[in-house]
Amino acid sequence: MRTVTVVGASLSGLYAARELRSQGFDGRLVIVGDEIHEPYDRPPLSKDFLTGRADESRLALTDAEERAGLDAEWLLGVRARGLDARDRTVLLDDGRTVSTDGVVIATGASARRLPGDGLTGVHTLRTLDDARVLRAELVHGPRRVVVIGGGFIGAETASSCAGLGHDVTVVEAAPLPLVLPLGPEMAAVCAALHRRGGVELVTGTGVAALRGSGAGASRDRDATGPERAHGPAGPAVTGVELSDGRILPAEVVIVGIGATPNTGWLAGSTLALHDGVLCDDGCVTGLPQVVAVGDVARVGGTRAEHWTSATEQPRVAVGNLLAGRTIGTVRAVPYFWSDQYGARIQFAGRRQKADTVRIAEGTIEDGAPGEGGLLALYERDGRTTAVLSVDRPRPFMKARRQLASGQGPVEQDEAAVANL
Repeated sequence: MRTVTVVGASLSGLYAARELRSQGFDGRLVIVGDEIHEPYDRPPLSKDFLTGRADESRLALTDAEERAGLDAEWLLGVRARGLDARDRTVLLDDGRTVSTDGVVIATGASARRLPGDGLTGVHTLRTLDDARVLRAELVHGPRRVVVIGGGFIGAETASSCAGLGHDVTVVEAAPLPLVLPLGPEMAAVCAALHRRGGVELVTGTGVAALRGSGAGASRDRDATGPERAHGPAGPAVTGVELSDGRILPAEVVIVGIGATPNTGWLAGSTLALHDGVLCDDGCVTGLPQVVAVGDVARVGGTRAEHWTSATEQPRVAVGNLLAGRTIGTVRAVPYFWSDQYGARIQFAGRRQKADTVRIAEGTIEDGAPGEGGLLALYERDGRTTAVLSVDRPRPFMKARRQLASGQGPVEQDEAAVANL
């Protein structure tokens, strides 16, 4: 294999490039990225960067010395528009082509949008450019902010906005934020963090429309679909109309309703696509010498949009790419974390509806984690299947290691006092 092209220059793409070199690939390495920026860390965008505690230099995932060591051709600010499997070519939207022997698909995902999100004051938060624009808007004194979506991005952004002194409301269509990964009991406990942070939480209703001033202003659609207003400013958002008829006044709206895998450029490639690029348990696709990693990859039936997946999958994927077949599989225990209202939430494992939950450490006070946080264990048939921590990092890491090793249940701390 003389040339490998990594399509995607974010976290998983960078890790794939590192793995290619560390696993002995010494041929031509091409890295294609649609953003002009060199690889940067996305989790701080909704937290320290948005609040001004971190500047852009703190986001960098690599430096000049490492880039020189990778000896890669960086093609930044250009999108891939096609993959010609027969000619082993990656097609770029500026007309160039890259002939290649192997391909790592790491194109990530894009923020989902709402109709009418071309109004001034309506934002998504997925990229550095998104964060720059939103941060600039939040420095102009207290604003009425509505965050649509109570998932990790929405919750973290709401927390940051509240910390900056804004009047914040979170709208979540589900009965509780994070109810799918955490289950109803612990989702309710984590939802209480919003109340403790001074944020209003509206659940069980969706968004019918975004209201704006200057409704007669003309709009068009760009290549990606969302409406964009003409003129230097365009009509401004004034409110969010809920599906139950209520209208929430808003000067800033942040849409955090999930992400869509970036697979459009692969149409016609014969790759199997269904909410991502379909792969086996080793990140290997149905095309020879093509693997997929990160947010765009549906590995063994699951697509995981988490930092740990993006960093762990490339090692296995690259090993299989270089071997020309699946010789290893991804076996990591799912893990994610989120920082909200001064609390760190950590979760590992696979929760199912039949699991029971018990508090192994800490307490619940007025529906929220107690002052010392808590450690909750999800159990099924006498075994621990998942673990949730709020501000209990050390016992959480121990429980996570035990989950990964399959050692069975985590013993309850003698000081545990709470039950659900």
